[in-house]
Amino acid sequence: MPGNFNYSFNDVAVVSIEACDAPIVVTSSQIDDMLAPFYARVGAEPGLLQQLAGIEERRQWPADVSFIQASTMAGEQAIQAAGIDRSRIGLLTNTSVCRDRLEPSTAVSVHHALGLSTTCLNFDISNACLGFVSAMHMAGSLIESGQMDYALIVDGEGTREIYQHTLDRLLDESSTLIDLYANFASLTLGSGAVAMVLGRHSENPGSHRLLRGDFRADTEHHDLCVGSLEGMRTNTRELLLAGTALGKLGWDESDKADWDDMQRYIIHQVSRTHTAAIIEALGIDPQRVPMTFPTFGNIGPAALPVTLAKEADSLSPGDRVLCIGVGSGLNVAFVELLW
Repeated sequence: MPGNFNYSFNDVAVVSIEACDAPIVVTSSQIDDMLAPFYARVGAEPGLLQQLAGIEERRQWPADVSFIQASTMAGEQAIQAAGIDRSRIGLLTNTSVCRDRLEPSTAVSVHHALGLSTTCLNFDISNACLGFVSAMHMAGSLIESGQMDYALIVDGEGTREIYQHTLDRLLDESSTLIDLYANFASLTLGSGAVAMVLGRHSENPGSHRLLRGDFRADTEHHDLCVGSLEGMRTNTRELLLAGTALGKLGWDESDKADWDDMQRYIIHQVSRTHTAAIIEALGIDPQRVPMTFPTFGNIGPAALPVTLAKEADSLSPGDRVLCIGVGSGLNVAFVELLW
């Protein structure tokens, strides 16, 4: 099929991937307790976050930990795990949705904190929940072309601000059940950080090959999920239907016959409903889909790589892994790894 929708690499690999958990656990029951006056006023029952989304808890950073610091912590861990001289890193890119400011980029502060070289490119990439996957594609292309030896991708997400704004909005006397459903996705979000070092497979024994990827876009649906640190407005049902349909389109038009027997399917973690819909639409084995959303929520662009990082120790050399992500906008991505 003609087009720009896919890519492949001959000698690109994941050298390390490290996740940092935010230390403060916030349960759905705690959120229900905070919303008790709202539930009583509108006649709603608590428990929706667990019943509909399947999210029991999520995490937050302490108030004095910034998004930049979260990304830096993960980046340092990934460099140490890779065992490389940081002067050889030719690209640092930050893919966080959460930002402390509009400019300069988050990447410049992480670059400085990590003591990276003056010859290391640094900038942010933004593509909703597919930002990290998009960065893997771009960084892999730069490594494959011979422009650099290593690339570092970082992502740090936090929910403290968006949760407080959302709770304040719902506790206002003018709020209704309609407001709850419009803001429901905000309360499924989680905090965390993750980082990945990419390099050449031929130069890094024990690394995990990044083989190929496939993308599709359906930007007609760009207004279904719109978010900021103030809150997230989501048409949950339409987003689910459109995202699942786009994922099925990408799957059907790709090499699905080769992808229907992977050892793991690392799916972007949103909720129980979204995960089940993707599994059913693609016809994949749910036993091969590790899930982090019940205890971490939806960590935005960090969700997919965090799940991969947590699953890494259970993978064996030669295992085939397919990463599947859907990002608001809409975009969908498939990325194949050989462990």
